[in-house]
Amino acid sequence: MALVLDEDQAMIRDTAREFCTSRAPVAQLRKLRDNADPLGYSADTWKEMVDLGWSGIVLPEEHGGTGFGWQALGVILEQTGRQLTASPLFASVALGASTILLGGSEAQKATLLPEIAEGRRTLALALEETPHHAPLGSALAARAEGDGFVLDGQKQFVLDGHSSDTLVVVARTSGKPGDRDGLTLVLVDGDAEGVTRTRTIMTDSRNAARIDFAGVRVSADAVLGRVDGGADILEPVLDRGRICLAAEMLGSAEEAFERTVAYLQERKQFGNLIGSFQGLKHRAADAFTELQLARSAVLDALTALDEERDDVALVASLAKARMSETLNLVTREAIQMHGGIGMTDEYEIGFFIKRARVTEQALGNAAFHRDRYAELAGY
Repeated sequence: MALVLDEDQAMIRDTAREFCTSRAPVAQLRKLRDNADPLGYSADTWKEMVDLGWSGIVLPEEHGGTGFGWQALGVILEQTGRQLTASPLFASVALGASTILLGGSEAQKATLLPEIAEGRRTLALALEETPHHAPLGSALAARAEGDGFVLDGQKQFVLDGHSSDTLVVVARTSGKPGDRDGLTLVLVDGDAEGVTRTRTIMTDSRNAARIDFAGVRVSADAVLGRVDGGADILEPVLDRGRICLAAEMLGSAEEAFERTVAYLQERKQFGNLIGSFQGLKHRAADAFTELQLARSAVLDALTALDEERDDVALVASLAKARMSETLNLVTREAIQMHGGIGMTDEYEIGFFIKRARVTEQALGNAAFHRDRYAELAGY
């Protein structure tokens, strides 16, 4: 179990930190929010990310990627999490590209993966239909007709779904919501006839959308994997996404903690720096300890992906549960230690607590993953 970065990974981390700090800081997210930017991220910044090779970092070289692996993507997402950088990287690569890698035919891989690596195509996973994470709960119907399918239904909280070129839709071809069998993954053009995308304004300014499908026709070639067997692809895709999201959350937690410690060392009350108060020292120490435990869980989970270990599902739930609780703690303490000014829009620390509350719920909250971990462990 590698809990330290190798030389290449450390170099990628340092490059990502410098880029995100200088080119895509929290101030950029604020500007996108204040201007109600219709894309929700800077196209120029995304192009620079693509030029750095981030969009193809987990993709094999034969399909235009660099094959650096999940640990490398994890350290990049940690840095984007530090700056709350707006981009389609997580949705398009961690989730979208994973569906092609794990379920695509050779023809689909040859066509789609180079376009993803080159930044010419972005993807979004259309899964959720209720406010709560329910991987097997899809009811959106895919009715067989002719040589393809007709889709009818609705998806919610589709990350970057308002702007993605291609949607990976989790549809039901048989059975009822909750059944593992009967799910099918289908590729749908984002601008296809019958697709209506409504951008959702999230409290943390993250890009998401509600998407309606009304009589949307797709060919049989649009299916990823086999009909009714979509869960075999979806489950490992979600675990990749959970681990990558945990890496992003780790970066957000570390940044919020470091900003809070810096504030404790400059804010005075009663003529003394508040960082000298014993009660605040204890709370900061508790947060620091939880951060180190969470970092170990995230690094182990990323390593499990690169090593293709048998316990990926287990460590994915461990990492996501641990980071959900840790990010909640760190951002809650950050607001408390900043005091009332921390709740004002003037201070960027408020952006972190908003991001924390959204990412806690995405792809399953701590309660969901504690329960899943127990089931996987045989309890």
